[in-house]
Amino acid sequence: MIPAVLPTYNRAPLTFERGEGSWLVAEDGRRYLDLGAGIAVNALGHANPALTKALTDQAHKVWHLSNLYRIPEQERLAEMLVDKTFADTVFFTNSGTEAAELAVKMARKYWYEAGQPDRTRILTFEGAFHGRSSAAIAAAGSEKMTKGFGPLLPGFTQLKWGDHEALEKAIREADVGAVMVEPIQGEGGIRPMPDVCLKGLRDLCDETGVLLILDEVQCGMGRTGKLFAHEWAGVTPDIMMVAKGIGGGFPLGAVLATEAAAAGMTLGTHGSTYGGNPLACAVGAAVMEVVADEGFLAEVRRKAGLFRQGLEGLVAAHPDVFEGVRGLGLILGLRCKVAPADLVKAGYAQGILTVPAADNVVRLLPPLNIADEDIAEALRRLDAAATAVSPAP
Repeated sequence: MIPAVLPTYNRAPLTFERGEGSWLVAEDGRRYLDLGAGIAVNALGHANPALTKALTDQAHKVWHLSNLYRIPEQERLAEMLVDKTFADTVFFTNSGTEAAELAVKMARKYWYEAGQPDRTRILTFEGAFHGRSSAAIAAAGSEKMTKGFGPLLPGFTQLKWGDHEALEKAIREADVGAVMVEPIQGEGGIRPMPDVCLKGLRDLCDETGVLLILDEVQCGMGRTGKLFAHEWAGVTPDIMMVAKGIGGGFPLGAVLATEAAAAGMTLGTHGSTYGGNPLACAVGAAVMEVVADEGFLAEVRRKAGLFRQGLEGLVAAHPDVFEGVRGLGLILGLRCKVAPADLVKAGYAQGILTVPAADNVVRLLPPLNIADEDIAEALRRLDAAATAVSPAP
């Protein structure tokens, strides 16, 4: 008999009743150090006082308003994002998947309005993850995500990660309108695109007129030590997808764009019932007030250095378990010689929560405000988990 909740998740046998900063407390009172943060969602940890206050204050005013009316909280958050980024305009969604849908529509509408309606094809990269809608799985193209869901939405071509020759050839084809890429692949195994490659991609887009769409749903909102990951390369996109950390745990996403890229999205071309509602935007503004601060970002970089140094020591201490450390800032991955699921499960026994990914990687995505003592405790517990799964006699 099918359970009441559709069984699409392989859930761990853990139930939590409350959170406190970087920690989750189970029903039996046991404390778990959370290095998953809801898969990079809880950017400021659990039950953050500033976010709790913002949500509670707004809840006593207006929860939801249709976008038939002006929403001051939405306008405020949009202005904050425009002020701190490349963008001229913002559309709010409820998730990264919805942001991906709009990014695709925006790019195709751009070329339609430019009098080149055949430029509909979007180049993506193997290992990508852009969500689970029909457009998003077609963009990623992996069998794991697409099997059984055909016919797939046409208009996407997946290129091999790091194949510069294939990219240079494909981007010049007449029907290509955009390139969509994660500066750091999350689900794909914490694979950063080198700065020189991202710069080269921007140059190719400028040369051909192709739009550059960046998916910063997982790697954005301060996670790399910059507000957005592409800032490290000194480039800007035409369109950017944001979600996860932008709401600090409250469902919120956004598409940021230049005025030129968004020119086709006129009255009635897109909408969302819940997107940009007062509750979500009040929390999003509270998140922005923290993570956009340069002092806070400097602390993320310092903590990332501390954590990475410890992880490198962990790899050296367990050469039979780990191959190395990947990532930037506090979006890190341990590439494993053992099954990542085994390390994750061993972590449960040690009271630490991590997230598996592709390419034999375990993701480490702690709250951006994780305390130094919690980093030290995380390293101790990861060491114990690694010892438990070590194949060495």
